[in-house]
Amino acid sequence: MTAASILIVEALTKSFGSGENEVQVLKGVDLAISPGEMVALLGPSGSGKSTLLNILGTLMRATGGKHAMLGVDLSVASDAERTVFRSTRLGFVFQFHHLLPDLSALENVMMPAAAAAGRETRAMRQRAAELLDAVGLAHRRDYRPAALSGGQRQRVAVARALINEPALVLADEPTGNLDRESSDLVMELLRRINSETGTSFLISTHDERIAAQCDRRIEILDGKVSADRTER
Repeated sequence: MTAASILIVEALTKSFGSGENEVQVLKGVDLAISPGEMVALLGPSGSGKSTLLNILGTLMRATGGKHAMLGVDLSVASDAERTVFRSTRLGFVFQFHHLLPDLSALENVMMPAAAAAGRETRAMRQRAAELLDAVGLAHRRDYRPAALSGGQRQRVAVARALINEPALVLADEPTGNLDRESSDLVMELLRRINSETGTSFLISTHDERIAAQCDRRIEILDGKVSADRTER
């Protein structure tokens, strides 16, 4: 872990329940991510990957340990501070795109920025249009999700994750619901964004092909980091 790390996690633990019913999911996780890194997070079902992503995304609090990002100790930050941090410094891409069906592609991309500001602005629309152009969907900006293919919907979701210029994008199985061709296109897009903007990515996946395209792989087993090595 270096001073240049944008994300630092030390001795992170997470338990659910109490007493005889307590289940410890994370058992002392240590990891760090540097600016511009693309990191794969691997592990079998039940290993704690999703719990870790939820904590890193400030959607859930850890039971113990340190969780800091960009110099902010999110372990002790208030709920309001964590909400602001999440909406301005983090981006999210999920296995299922979670686009709002009644909004156009452009409106879906713009939504996080509009929600954070409490209103829509011309600048937001312009940035959303530029992002759709960057992911190859300028010609689909006015289409609703139902009129888009699975791969196109996921590219809209990637554009949405970038609307607030996050330092880190957390991607939970972003290609898990796509065919191989669409999966390759989405990963090519993520790598291009990573290279051109310096945005860091942490990508949870079961797919070795996806992991091989990342700079580094972190493996979680039984609630702990079992391997952490450079891929590229």
